[in-house]
Amino acid sequence: MHSVVIVNLGTGNLRSVYRAFEYVGGKGDVVISADPEVIRNARKLVLPGQGAIGTWMRQLHQDTRLRAAVFERLQTGPVLGICLGLQALFDFSEENGGQDGMGLITGQVRHFEPAHRAADASNSHLKIPHMGWNRVKQRFDHPLWHDIADQERFYFVHSYYVDAADPATVVGESDYGIPFTAAAARDNLFATQFHPEKSQQAGLQLIKNFIHWNGVQ
Repeated sequence: MHSVVIVNLGTGNLRSVYRAFEYVGGKGDVVISADPEVIRNARKLVLPGQGAIGTWMRQLHQDTRLRAAVFERLQTGPVLGICLGLQALFDFSEENGGQDGMGLITGQVRHFEPAHRAADASNSHLKIPHMGWNRVKQRFDHPLWHDIADQERFYFVHSYYVDAADPATVVGESDYGIPFTAAAARDNLFATQFHPEKSQQAGLQLIKNFIHWNGVQ
C-alpha cells in the first residue's frame, strides 16, 4: 500500500507533482498510477490535471474499473485535487461544449470571458487564460492552511473557474476581474485551482500539510 498515489489520467504535469511530494518527505512512497487496485488502496490520493476537462473525464470513463476505483476511493481517506482535479469534483463544466463532472461538490465551472464582460467592461484587458501569481484569501480554517499566511500568493493557469453553489465549501478565494473559488473542501476532499507544485514555499507547505492530514476538517 502506497502512502501517496497520484492518479494518471493522461493530463497534467505529473512529474512536477511527483517531485514536489518527494521533496517534502514522501520519497520512496509516492507513485503515479492508473492501476485500480493501487488507487483503491491509497492512503492519500492526488487528482492532478491540466488541459481540457473533456480529455480528463474521457480517460476516466474509458476504463470502468479505473472509474469505479477512483469514485470508491474519493469517498474515504484524504484526497487532494489540483486544477482539473478541482473542477472535476463539481457538477458541470462549460468547457468542451459542456461536460458533466463527478458531482461531489455542488457548483459549476464557467469560462472567464463572459463572466468578465458581465461584471465590468474594464475587465477586457485581462488575458485568458489567467496565468501567474494571485493572492488567496483563506475564507475558513482548514488543516491544509497550517503555516500558510492568509493572502499568500499561489500560481494559477486556467481559463475556467469554479462557481461554487455552497459558500461553505469555498475555503480559499481569489480574484481575476471577478472573485472565484481558489480552493474548495468538503469532508475528506480538498482541492485547489492553483498549482501547489509550482507555488514555491507556500505550495510545498500545502503539500506537506496534505501528507500529514487525516482527512478530517
